[in-house]
Amino acid sequence: MRWFEILVPGNSQYSNEIDLLFAGLMTASALVLILLFGLVLFFIVRYRANSGVSREGAASKSWHWEIGWTVATAVVFLGMFAWGADLYIQLNKMPADALTIYVVAKQWMWKAEHPGGQMEINSLHVPVGRDVRLVMGSQDVIHSFFVPAFRLKHDVVPGRFQSLWFKATRPGTFELLCAEYCGTDHSRMAGNIVVLLPTDYQAWLTAQNTNDSLAAEGGNLFRSLGCSGCHAPSSSVHAPRLEGVYGKPVPLADGTFVTADEAYIRDSILQPRKQIAAGYEPIMPVFAGRISEDELLRLIAYIKSLANARETQP
Repeated sequence: MRWFEILVPGNSQYSNEIDLLFAGLMTASALVLILLFGLVLFFIVRYRANSGVSREGAASKSWHWEIGWTVATAVVFLGMFAWGADLYIQLNKMPADALTIYVVAKQWMWKAEHPGGQMEINSLHVPVGRDVRLVMGSQDVIHSFFVPAFRLKHDVVPGRFQSLWFKATRPGTFELLCAEYCGTDHSRMAGNIVVLLPTDYQAWLTAQNTNDSLAAEGGNLFRSLGCSGCHAPSSSVHAPRLEGVYGKPVPLADGTFVTADEAYIRDSILQPRKQIAAGYEPIMPVFAGRISEDELLRLIAYIKSLANARETQP
């Protein structure tokens, strides 16, 4: 379904279906509009003053028509709603094996950080044909990550992580914009998504000047902040172990459970008293305002790297 791509050709696994759904909504809305104004004009002409047309028995003559077009349009739009809801669910099903890239939005730039420690500003290199998951945070105000060619738009709100995923279907360079007014230079907050063949993507990663992976940098920061003094296996402080915690359910002091994802780890670092792990005292210091979004992403990458550490220990 490419005829609807008037301005920007689609380049993601769901762009065709999104275009088709949009075209269907526009067509259905246009047909309803034509029907409505057509009937208005018809009745204006037919029942104008001194037309001589009988006006008796209006209720008995028209009720079946009114019920008919009401039911027909309701069925059409409910079908559109079901179609859109199904597409929305698919777009929010994060693939388990997706390549995770961290994105920090700040006035007025996009900063991308790859797992291997590669960093780029206002540019994002990704491989074609592979699921890519973006974990996004804002350093200051609300931004909106918008890639027209991918039919992709997601607000990036300060104080929390936002996640989205996509799979590019062909190589090329595609425009990245901010779709939420974020200050004086909002219009200049733009960049590019560079989609490469897998071999070219690996060559690009190798060519970048990196010393450590994101997880390794997070490990250094973890120790420099003194976190290892409490969370290390040999520590005498009664603090939760971090080995093997990522992706697992964590029991809380109030009797509930929470999955240890990026959002939970973020809150545990910045607001440790928000969700207290069962069996532990709330003695961890608050790091809100003490570390940046970049440092926070590094710490999370390090904790994620410990996901299988407990299983591999003797």
